[in-house]
Amino acid sequence: MTTTIAETDLYAPVRDWLIQAGWSVQGEVKDCDVVARKGDDLVVVELKTRPGLRLLEQAVARQRLTAAVYVALPLQGLPRARRRVMDLLRVLRRLELGLVLVDLAAVPPCAEVRFHPLPYKLRKEKRRAVAVLTEMDKRGADYNPGGSTRTRKITAYRREAVFIGACLRAHGSLSPRALCNMGASKKAGDILRSNFYGWFERVAVGVYALSARGRDELTAYNELIATLNIALSE
Repeated sequence: MTTTIAETDLYAPVRDWLIQAGWSVQGEVKDCDVVARKGDDLVVVELKTRPGLRLLEQAVARQRLTAAVYVALPLQGLPRARRRVMDLLRVLRRLELGLVLVDLAAVPPCAEVRFHPLPYKLRKEKRRAVAVLTEMDKRGADYNPGGSTRTRKITAYRREAVFIGACLRAHGSLSPRALCNMGASKKAGDILRSNFYGWFERVAVGVYALSARGRDELTAYNELIATLNIALSE
């Protein structure tokens, strides 16, 4: 049986954590879920049962009061996928928000700081930026509507495999060198040997043909192939 978590369930563990750290604590002060003070120093904690846009909006608004703003979430309310959790942590750090995780299954429930609100220094990943630019260059055109999730995306690799398959369909068995002469990239041999999509078969040493599967599945890319017909001419 699943127990519904309320934001009020998080209050006592968060309050106790702050009190143990020497702060004076009150709940629901001027729209803030939790407020703590030491003299004129102020900490604000926003409570939510699950991460979401509303939590971020409220937490960012509290930064007008103090730089020491935390969001508190129950461990049981975090996304199951590790990648989504890491994305959440990245957003919180980027917004210079702290994170408190509350374990409601512990006896008694307890709060633990995952990280404090600290100034964020953006580190650009040049290698990934170069990979994006290289992928765009290799594709050579815009094949995928933005926002597509359940359709086959035309990547640079898939475009190259389609090009090779179309060459084989149009001209029969070919070698990697012949394919390169027709406009395929220098990786044509690697693509044929790895045969990731199962579209190719070796018919002789260094010579490849289109497999039955390749001939069947390639029809889904006839629209793309039509844009490559000049390169396919001998």
